[in-house]
Amino acid sequence: MAKSFFIWTVGCQMNEADSERLGREMAERGLCATDNMEEADVIVLNTCAVRAAAEEKTFGKLGELKELKRRKPDVTIAVGGCMVGADHSDLKRRAPHVSEFFRPIQFESLLERVAPVAAPSRNGVALVALTLGADLRISAVGDGCVVPSDDAGSRTKSRPTRWISVINGCNRACTYCIVPSRRGREASRPISEIVAEARQLVSEGAREVTLLGQIVDRYGRDLPGRPDLADLFDALAAIDDLWRIRFLTSHPADMPERVIDAVGTLDKVMENINIPVQSGSDTMLRRMKRGYTIERYLSLIDRIRQRVPGVTLATDIIVGMSGETDAEFQATLDLLERVRFDVVHVAMYSPRPGTTAAMWEDDVPREVKRERLHAVESVQERIATEINAPILGDTVEVLVDDRVRGRWQGRTRGNKLVFFDHEENWLGRLARVTIARTSPWSLGGDVVAESAASVALRRGLTLVRT
Repeated sequence: MAKSFFIWTVGCQMNEADSERLGREMAERGLCATDNMEEADVIVLNTCAVRAAAEEKTFGKLGELKELKRRKPDVTIAVGGCMVGADHSDLKRRAPHVSEFFRPIQFESLLERVAPVAAPSRNGVALVALTLGADLRISAVGDGCVVPSDDAGSRTKSRPTRWISVINGCNRACTYCIVPSRRGREASRPISEIVAEARQLVSEGAREVTLLGQIVDRYGRDLPGRPDLADLFDALAAIDDLWRIRFLTSHPADMPERVIDAVGTLDKVMENINIPVQSGSDTMLRRMKRGYTIERYLSLIDRIRQRVPGVTLATDIIVGMSGETDAEFQATLDLLERVRFDVVHVAMYSPRPGTTAAMWEDDVPREVKRERLHAVESVQERIATEINAPILGDTVEVLVDDRVRGRWQGRTRGNKLVFFDHEENWLGRLARVTIARTSPWSLGGDVVAESAASVALRRGLTLVRT
């Protein structure tokens, strides 16, 4: 019987994509995914070090696994991701029951340990069971593998939305960020390799791919001929039955004008851009070593809105970084009011070992950080309510990607979450939904039709979209 594996993932979308790639390689070598950690022969924790809270989750999981290792001494436990630095001796000391440590996307030693020889080619595609915390996201198929099911019945071979890492690492040096020291220098993947992966995902049922990079706008600068993200969009747009292309995360100092124009003109590229600003204060931005001013950021936002009709914008905010004054924080609130983002991701600052900012006093009290976080959330809740309210009565296109508590859910082109009820199986289909309910965080409505591309695919036809 084939060995089984379980991958637990915490952190960003890059980690999710890395886990999918690792799971795929394990499946290709004959291992079988399971959604039950205690039954697995190989357990992998793909970790995050960006926030202290993510590390705490990992140490909690390692505590659970210590007891499991005592009961099942033959189980292989591996820890990878951003918690594993060049020197991870402290991690080894704290988790002696771990068999293998590996840095981000450096899977080779683990694969050689658990399955040194690739399995023969299978009929069909071997997919992986990827968990975020404890939630099964992808099922396994292939010889000897059991496919789990949910309340929608047996899952399809693949989720309709998938991630593709297109550039790894980061050449910038934001003072608060641990990522460059853990993921290394930027390294772009060739367009041909990315297109091949996208075609494979589409053959498995994917209809949308999100292109990932720490700074995805810098894609291709290290490749021969210096192709950029717009060139990659063009190549992917030629794939039949790939309906949607997204990308993240952008950097305000690195977004090429060609990329803005591509988002505005290519139908398959979604009108949704995540551009982290981190703070509304120029003095804080200098302290963070972000490489732009608020004036420059606002100019970028203006250009995007002029050239990308209907664009939705998301951003990231850090509150309570070392030295942040009340006035500097107020500048952040003022920026939110001025730009009016659709989505704001906000986090309290926590010092990360090895970063420049870790040498500074963490002088903003935790209770003040929490107050500032809640203030951002409150302002953004009001703004999102005002932005979403006029959508009432509109009919929007939704790619259905899941069923949650008996309701179908999916995303609009602008990445707004939409829920609806329907007795048919809508997973992986493009629904036309008339919005009947709005809130700051999601929309609700009723299906009125299925989009032409979705109907054509189910009928075995292909509509050409560019």
